[in-house]
Amino acid sequence: MSNSDNPWGKGRKPNKPKNNSGGENPWGDFNNNFGGSKKSDSKKSSGNPFQNSDWGGGNNARIDDFGKILEKLPFKAGPAFIFALIIGAILIWLASGIYIVGPKERGVELLFGEFNEETIPGLHYNFPAPIGNVFLPQVTNVNQVEIGFRSGNTGSGIGNRGIIQESLMLTGDENIIDIQFVVFWKIRNAKDFLFNVRNPQASVKNASEAAMREIVGKSDFETVRTSGRTQLGQQAKMLLQSILDSYQAGIEIVNVNLQSIDPPSAVIDAFRDVQAARADKERAVNEATAYFNEIVERSQGQAEQITLSAEAYKEERIANATGESSRFLAVLNEYLQEKDITRRRIYLQTMEEILSDVNKVFIDQDGNNQGVVPYLPLDSLNQKQTRRTNNDGGINE
Repeated sequence: MSNSDNPWGKGRKPNKPKNNSGGENPWGDFNNNFGGSKKSDSKKSSGNPFQNSDWGGGNNARIDDFGKILEKLPFKAGPAFIFALIIGAILIWLASGIYIVGPKERGVELLFGEFNEETIPGLHYNFPAPIGNVFLPQVTNVNQVEIGFRSGNTGSGIGNRGIIQESLMLTGDENIIDIQFVVFWKIRNAKDFLFNVRNPQASVKNASEAAMREIVGKSDFETVRTSGRTQLGQQAKMLLQSILDSYQAGIEIVNVNLQSIDPPSAVIDAFRDVQAARADKERAVNEATAYFNEIVERSQGQAEQITLSAEAYKEERIANATGESSRFLAVLNEYLQEKDITRRRIYLQTMEEILSDVNKVFIDQDGNNQGVVPYLPLDSLNQKQTRRTNNDGGINE
């Protein structure tokens, strides 16, 4: 054997195995136990179960090659080394069962293919494969399922691509409506999630579509599109959660977010025209109602004003009549006591009332100046008379 064939360098020759004795070859007994000698193998090939195999019969090439490798080692590989090698391999295999559960994960241990334990975040141990296995699902991540559309790259750019097979639904009043919504979910029970559901994303999608179709089928078109939008999402969330609980899927529905609720795209233009006409109708009705209310309120105000004026005039006439009667009774009492004085006073008062609004002409019947004099107020006549007396007699009155 040349030095080029010796992996351990120069000055060392590999030991030649002796097939007939096991003194220097530690694999001699092993070969005899499994394959025997070549002579016995050739004669008893039919009774050897390892005939024509890698480990028995007359084919001991695999064992001989392994023996040659051991012979090339710098130390003598005896049975103790083989045993230590096996023990080390077993320890390494057992140490591979140590695993770490992250803060967002839950550990699900399997033992012989069956559920053993669910572990919390931290350092844990389980028998490695093939005896045991560990799954680490992300229980805090919120996943989403899109129903009726797919977001992302649509080919012509970033946007949403509608899926009419999922979005078109029939309402309770037999109208078709296009609903697109998103369902957000996360893992509630890791064990049920791993063993009871084969495809969680598809299960949530199918259950969401079924729940939404059931709720829409019990509602009117206008209610779903307008005032019932918020209630629709809440009802869909509750129904979807009950469906998944019946499956024991271990999934919790976080929210159902409605993206759009519209008529089908084929009739949306006609629907908008109807909506515009309906808006015009409502505006006309509101304007007519406002004008009606204005006229009614104005008429009611005028009627109230007339009523109040009539009541005031009534009260005034009653008060005047009451005052006149009281005054007449007072004059009557005075007349019964002093008839002449009362009669003259009444005469003077009556003449004063009559002559106060009549043009008056005074005739001076004095001997000196007879004739008509212009009307002057009484105080002016007194002043005139005083000046005339002063001029005549020099007397100051």
